[in-house]
Amino acid sequence: MSGKDTAEVEAALTEKSPAPKSPTHAVLTQLTRRAAITQIVMAVVANITIISSGMGIGFPSIAMIELTNSTTSVVLTESNATWFASITSIMCPFGGLLSGYLLDKVGRKKTLYFINIISIVSWAIMSFASRTDSTTLFVQLIVARIIIGIAIGLSSTPASVYAAEVAHPNLRGRLTLLTAFCTAIGMLSIYTLGYVFKNDWRFVCMICGVFTVVSLLTVIPLPESPSWLVSKKRMPKAERCLKVVRAIKEDDHPEIRAELDALADNIARFRSSQDGKNSKLDQLKKPEVYKPLAIMCTFFFFQQFTGIFVIIVYAASFSIEAGVAIDPFLSAVFVGLTRVVTTVLMSFISDKFGRRPPALFSGFGMATCMFGLAICAIHPVRGTSLAWIPTVLLVAFIFTATLGFLTLPFSMNAEVYPTKIRGFASGLTIFFGYTMSFIILKIYPSMVESIGNSNVFILFGCLSMLGIVFVYFFLPETKGRTLEDIENHFRGKKSSDVPEVEMKTMLKANEAAQRD
Repeated sequence: MSGKDTAEVEAALTEKSPAPKSPTHAVLTQLTRRAAITQIVMAVVANITIISSGMGIGFPSIAMIELTNSTTSVVLTESNATWFASITSIMCPFGGLLSGYLLDKVGRKKTLYFINIISIVSWAIMSFASRTDSTTLFVQLIVARIIIGIAIGLSSTPASVYAAEVAHPNLRGRLTLLTAFCTAIGMLSIYTLGYVFKNDWRFVCMICGVFTVVSLLTVIPLPESPSWLVSKKRMPKAERCLKVVRAIKEDDHPEIRAELDALADNIARFRSSQDGKNSKLDQLKKPEVYKPLAIMCTFFFFQQFTGIFVIIVYAASFSIEAGVAIDPFLSAVFVGLTRVVTTVLMSFISDKFGRRPPALFSGFGMATCMFGLAICAIHPVRGTSLAWIPTVLLVAFIFTATLGFLTLPFSMNAEVYPTKIRGFASGLTIFFGYTMSFIILKIYPSMVESIGNSNVFILFGCLSMLGIVFVYFFLPETKGRTLEDIENHFRGKKSSDVPEVEMKTMLKANEAAQRD
């Protein structure tokens, strides 16, 4: 990171942090600045795992032509090719549920291990898939796509949860968006590799497998999430990991002790609120769990049924339906590139404006673009001087979607749940989101055939407008708030001006100063 980047991080922390309440608070701000780079690096490393999943999402786009080309020695039937393309969507919800179990059971770091390992297996199977027998090839591809589907579902939560738990509140919004950014990087990478190696998808799989091995190795040095360690009552290791996260080397530092105590108190309060009931179902009855769960599931519903994933998965065919004049595969690359660039932009916008304003702008932009595409479908512009309009509308849709409805559900999913149930609730939300994804991806071709592409675009536009209403009335603002503050919000309690961890730290530091 350059000196300029470091200065921007420090300026952001200084600008967005509460005004200093005491000399002790000023010292804490300085300590947070020193830890900023450490937290950024840790979040980036954790999210490198997600790139492989992004590659898995986009892989059918580059392999379908060769797999269904009758001039090659081994091909798939049309029915088999459809299963090859769709089986991943079926498995993603189960990966989301498994993610919740693994996050709570084995921790954030080991869950990242698991994602990388099964991704390596999937890419290896496809790399060495049969070149002589169509039936064997189909079985191998289906097994590999089932595995990568589970990995995609798994990867939607762990890295963002890890980033949310290690990051300072003023960095958290930017870092939790890394999952969306790395997914976009993965999709753009697979589109690019497919363009370069058009007739050798097996070699592309080898490249992806090698990259995933590197990703696995980078996770090894990461410390475990202190929040998870505290929830498992592994306090000595939690203290060691927290010192790494906060870039503090001193033993028995008051800030470390205060933050550990705050985490322990928060988890104890959550456990005591269960009244002796430990089942996940009982935990879901608590307002700090069921309220964010309902909000996030609704947010994911609007994400899927406004057409975002339809465009991502059916990029080439959707471009044809929308009347895009350029090569449909080049259009897909533009979609991937737009998503990457906009995700980077979104990381700064969410820190500057929060979550709600970009989401409102996103819904308005998506609706406008869809209604525009509907007009172009009703009054075709191909072959005229206005043939560029559908291309602009398609790119603009991905741009505005990425600013809100595409990225925010995944990033906020890591923020809104209590520590004790964060893994399970996040996994349950991802399960719902990917189930909605499977439904819309399966029915989209039938919708176009039955009601016409113009009416489909109008439907997506109307749902985008309803999404704006949902965001305005129900989506909470999480910018600059600690995870404890967010939890208290859903409990109906008011948050203090100074975050709980910092308040406890100041009190303990002042007590230590008085003793000295």
